[in-house]
Amino acid sequence: MKTKFHKYIFIGILSLTLFACQKDEVTPPQSQAEFTASTNQVMIGEEIQFTNNSQNATAYAWSFGDGTTSNQVAPRKSYTSSNVFLVSLVSTGAGGSTISNMEITVTPASTFTVEEADNLTATVPVQFTNTSVGAESYAWSFGDADNSTSTDENPNFSYPEPGTYTVSLTASSAYGDNSVTQEVTIGAAPAPQESIYYIDFSDDYIRKLILDGSGTVDDVLNVSGKSGAYIAYDKVNEKIYWTDFTNDAGSNNIWRMDLDGTNEEVILSNLNEPYGIAIDNVAGKIYWGDSDGTISKADLDGSNLELGFFSVVDSRWTGISLDVENSRMYLYDNWIEDIHSVNMDGTDDQIILPGIGYGYSMFVDTVNDKLYFDEWGTSEKLFMSNLDGSNVQEVNPTLGSRVYGIDVDYENGKLYYSGRDAGEIYKSDLDGSNLEVLKTGLSSPRGIVLIK
Repeated sequence: MKTKFHKYIFIGILSLTLFACQKDEVTPPQSQAEFTASTNQVMIGEEIQFTNNSQNATAYAWSFGDGTTSNQVAPRKSYTSSNVFLVSLVSTGAGGSTISNMEITVTPASTFTVEEADNLTATVPVQFTNTSVGAESYAWSFGDADNSTSTDENPNFSYPEPGTYTVSLTASSAYGDNSVTQEVTIGAAPAPQESIYYIDFSDDYIRKLILDGSGTVDDVLNVSGKSGAYIAYDKVNEKIYWTDFTNDAGSNNIWRMDLDGTNEEVILSNLNEPYGIAIDNVAGKIYWGDSDGTISKADLDGSNLELGFFSVVDSRWTGISLDVENSRMYLYDNWIEDIHSVNMDGTDDQIILPGIGYGYSMFVDTVNDKLYFDEWGTSEKLFMSNLDGSNVQEVNPTLGSRVYGIDVDYENGKLYYSGRDAGEIYKSDLDGSNLEVLKTGLSSPRGIVLIK
C-alpha cells in the first residue's frame, strides 16, 4: 500500500513538470517589414531618407534596385541615373523574415552655368553651359520679352536690352523631368569699337580692323561662294550690306548682316554682276551699279525694286556714292572711264570728269564738298576734286594699288581707304597728308566702311 502511494506521487510530479515545460515553449511572433520614404520621386543626386517601421525584427537587409544594398536600420540613399527603382526591405526576427517594397522614380538633375555671369552686356551673346545629368532632351526659356526658347544642349542668346531676366532649363528623360531657374543680369551694351569693316575677296571673309592701334583683325563672316568687292553700312539699322559677283552657283546677289555677322540674309537675288553699292538712310533705299551699265535701287529689305532706272550703254558702274542732301549720285564708269553726277531719280546726267581713267571706287565728302576717287589705268593714284569735277588734286601720288573702298571720319578729319594690290589699309588727313598704314599683309582688301 505504501509503495502504491509513492508511485502516485511520482506520476503527479512528472505530470506537473511536463505541463510546465509545455507552457514555456511559446512560438515567437512574426516580423513585419514596413518602411516609408521622405519622397518617392527625386532627381539624380538628391538624397532620400528611409524610415524603418518594421516590427518584431532585429536585422534588416535593404536593396535599392540599382545594385547597392545596406544593413542599416534607416539608411539614406541617392541615385546616379534616371530610372524607376524597386526598393526592398527584408526584416528578420525570431519569428522569421518578411519583405516590403516601394518604387522610387528618379528624374534627371537640371543644372547650368552662365559664362562670365558678372560681366554680361546687351547685344553680346551669353553662353549657357548645360551641366545637367541623366537627361535626353532640354528645353530653355530665356525670359525675354519675346519669350525666346531653345532646345540646344548648350545655347547662346543675345539680350537686346539691359535688365534682369529669369532663365529656366527643363531637363527630361523617359522617367520624368526636372527644372531649374537662374537670374541673369544684363548690363548696357558697350559702345561699338571703332573699326574698319572690309571684304577680303581672296580669303572669302568679311573682317574688321580694330582702330585701337593694335592692328587686331577679327573675322566677322565667312562669305565663301558669296564674296564680292563692295560693302556699305546702314547706320540706322546697324547692318552691313555687300554685293557678290563671284559667278559661283547662287551668286550675283545682295546680302546683309548684323555687325557681329549674325542674321545673314539675301535681300536681292539673280542680279547681273552687282558692283558698287550705297545706302540712302533718309529714304531707306539701297543703290547699286552693275556690268550692264544700269543703276538700280530698292528698299533696304529688297522690296520695291526698281531695276535699271538709270543706264548708259556700254558702261560698267564700279563706284557709286550718294549726296543725299542734294539728291545727287556720283557714278564711276570704268569701261568708258568717265565720272558722272546724276539726280537720284536718274535725271540730269552730267559727266563731270570725262576720260578720267580706269578706277574702282569713289566717295562723296558732303561736309567739305569733295569727291575722292582712284585711277588705276595709267596713274595708279588716289585723287580728290570739287563736286563739279574741278580742282583735281593728288591725295596719294605713290599709291600703286587699286582702291575699292573709301570712307571719311568727319569728326576727326581723317580719310580711310584700302589698297587691293598692296594688301593694306590706310589713314591720312583729308588732303592725303600724315599718311599711315594701319594694316599690311592682307590678302585682297576691297570695299571698306568705317564703324564708330
